[in-house]
Amino acid sequence: MNKTNIGANTNIIQILLDILIILISFGISVLFKRTVLLDNQIFGTFVLSCIFALIYILSNKEENVYDVTLFYYLDRIHRKITKSFFVAAISTSAILYYIVSLEVHKDTFIIFMIISYVLLCVNVFFFRKFLDAEFSKKIPRTFLIGKPGSYNKFNYFLKKTSIRIEIIGYVAFNKEEMLEDNYLGSVEDLEELIKKHNIDQIYVMQKSEVPLPEVQKYIDICVDMGVTVRLVIDFYKRRRANSYVSTVGTYPVVTYHTISLNNYEQIIKRIIDFIGGLVGIVLFSPIMLITAIFIKLDSPGPVVFKQIRVGQNGRRFRIYKFRSMYIDAEERKKELMAQNEIEGGQMFKMKDDPRITKVGKFIRKTSIDELPQFFNVFQGTMSLVGTRPPTLDEVEKYQRTQWRRISIKPGITGLWQVSGRSSIKTFEEVVLLDTEYIDNWNLLLDVKIILKTVVVLFQKGSAY
Repeated sequence: MNKTNIGANTNIIQILLDILIILISFGISVLFKRTVLLDNQIFGTFVLSCIFALIYILSNKEENVYDVTLFYYLDRIHRKITKSFFVAAISTSAILYYIVSLEVHKDTFIIFMIISYVLLCVNVFFFRKFLDAEFSKKIPRTFLIGKPGSYNKFNYFLKKTSIRIEIIGYVAFNKEEMLEDNYLGSVEDLEELIKKHNIDQIYVMQKSEVPLPEVQKYIDICVDMGVTVRLVIDFYKRRRANSYVSTVGTYPVVTYHTISLNNYEQIIKRIIDFIGGLVGIVLFSPIMLITAIFIKLDSPGPVVFKQIRVGQNGRRFRIYKFRSMYIDAEERKKELMAQNEIEGGQMFKMKDDPRITKVGKFIRKTSIDELPQFFNVFQGTMSLVGTRPPTLDEVEKYQRTQWRRISIKPGITGLWQVSGRSSIKTFEEVVLLDTEYIDNWNLLLDVKIILKTVVVLFQKGSAY
């Protein structure tokens, strides 16, 4: 999964903003010359403008303009984008000179380049940092392990970059240090602190007096739980976690992680979820309406079952499902725990569950009971593909390595759902399949699972 770190530090918002500015510049330039432009000239100028945009973006990429770790000094950024602008302008001018078959209105293209440069400069000086902060809604909840004084220079560097984190607090290396400063706790209680504060990532400022094996022990805790670790040191002996090296100022940062950190892939996945959730709601609305009527006629109680589930890194959310059980199902669950088919008690599964209604048996077998979760996907609390969202009581029984299965957003379907889930007898098998999905995640794998889910739905015994 190391290859997925290519875009981990790429600021996709800035790229999209530059593309938008170039398109706006083209529109304005066309308006200036609309009365003298022919349709084929508009098209030709648009093609050349797109080539200009591509070269400009690639040149900026080469200059690390879109790297979130780059110090945001205005004069430095201005020099870099000016260089990229001239590279793009010279390249497209050469194309215009040699490709005579391309119908381009030269005056319009010159106006386009002037407007583009002005707006791109305005963006650097006034809008880029503001919009970057406004659109960075998913800010990782972060612990800083070490003394606050040790982080002063690091935080100084951090604020000069486009990196956005929500610092929850400091954690001490030992309980004796907690007497000196106002810490949230010490690393001895790191596992419980991660669960309590729903932590996404941790920065560790290693001290010379702390042995590397001691630090490694706490990194292993984070890796087991699926929490990203950014180690601010010169060297670390890598174990199981994926890693990559970046810098913040003069500090080298080694990041250990078990989940993909590519921003552009996460954005694409969210777009697919948003569209998929909306399509699912519209497409299955007749089935959902008919199901709601049958549920209401079959047994008393609400049509939609709402329950608090545990999402990414312990975040809680309300899941929606069609009610397939009698209204006293949760109370009766305790009586049936002895007949649980999943060893360990971290999940509950029973072949002939007496709590299931007549309609419930059908909608579970056909997975119709899951259809309201398209609303969860549309809202963003779930994904189309992910891991099964556990209940609160299930998570309380998790061991450290089992916590990692909730290090990503839960999904309607997943790898273990399409891998013969009716034959799975132990929770470790579920964890193994979920962590296999996390370790090997990519957009193509999501597509494969979605397609396989459609096939599995028609197989006998695929759902429970």
